[in-house]
Amino acid sequence: MAGYSDAPMRQLATEHGALWTVSEMISARGLMGGGDTEKLNLGRPYPGEQGRVVQLFGADPDVLAGAVARAEAWFAPAAIDLNMGCPVPKIRGKGGACLLQTPEVAYTLIQAMRGATGLDVSAKIRLGWDHDRSVEVAQGLAAAGAALITVHGRTSAQRYTGQADWDAIARVAAAVDVPVVGSGDITSAEIARERQRCGVAAVMIGRGAVGNPWIFTALATGEEVWPDVTTRARTALRHAELQTTFYDDDSGRLTLRPLRKVLPAYLPDVPEVRDALVQVVTVDDVRSVLSAVLDTPVTSTRTGTPESTGGPVAGYAVQHR
Repeated sequence: MAGYSDAPMRQLATEHGALWTVSEMISARGLMGGGDTEKLNLGRPYPGEQGRVVQLFGADPDVLAGAVARAEAWFAPAAIDLNMGCPVPKIRGKGGACLLQTPEVAYTLIQAMRGATGLDVSAKIRLGWDHDRSVEVAQGLAAAGAALITVHGRTSAQRYTGQADWDAIARVAAAVDVPVVGSGDITSAEIARERQRCGVAAVMIGRGAVGNPWIFTALATGEEVWPDVTTRARTALRHAELQTTFYDDDSGRLTLRPLRKVLPAYLPDVPEVRDALVQVVTVDDVRSVLSAVLDTPVTSTRTGTPESTGGPVAGYAVQHR
């Protein structure tokens, strides 16, 4: 999930029950160019991290094969994923959802990636570019050697509008012999359990986990309760502290900016705190803003999860048992 699923967020998701996590997508060409600090951080695990899939994007088989070998050596992932779903224009020209227009190219990419590693190679797709051809594409990817296919239930043209088509995802799951993971509009454990019944091997949770790692706990326990304000504030602060630790930035001045879109999602029902979190610069700012609610526990009677914060979908797979 670009801009979201870095190591601190993956760590919180795993601690709360996510079985697998996926890195932010990494440019294969950029990785082969030597890998600057930013790209290395995209793939770098937190200490002791397990069950992490590194996601690459690109459109050249030789470059992707080299990037797979480099990612395996540098990041020690559990598996490698090819992004075929990102609809953002600057990514589409280099891979991403653009590959849905020329799926034959994608098949050669999967073959090249498979040839470069002994790890499982998977693919993340959408239903199609501007119409549904997901069964055809998924069958081709499986034949090319993809060990698993994640399907987001929208076309690239839809981006994040409308509703994900889970009937289409179910058709893909029934049409291929490899595991299919379903993605789209999963904002609660209840919805996740319902979607698992369509025949998918697992569900992927993206936007629904932003500011809400308890969605994974709810899947494990069956109890879907939105935590009290203090619990959420403490977790938001820990997220900020993990951020500064992972990126070796004691003050947070260099690394907290991306969290301005994440931290408010922990406290959507405390508007004065939520709005102030959009402006934090340092971890001390985060502590100061949260101080008003850190020591005033109020048990919430609200169940379920907050509304989605929007943005790209990719992220945390929760295995179906």
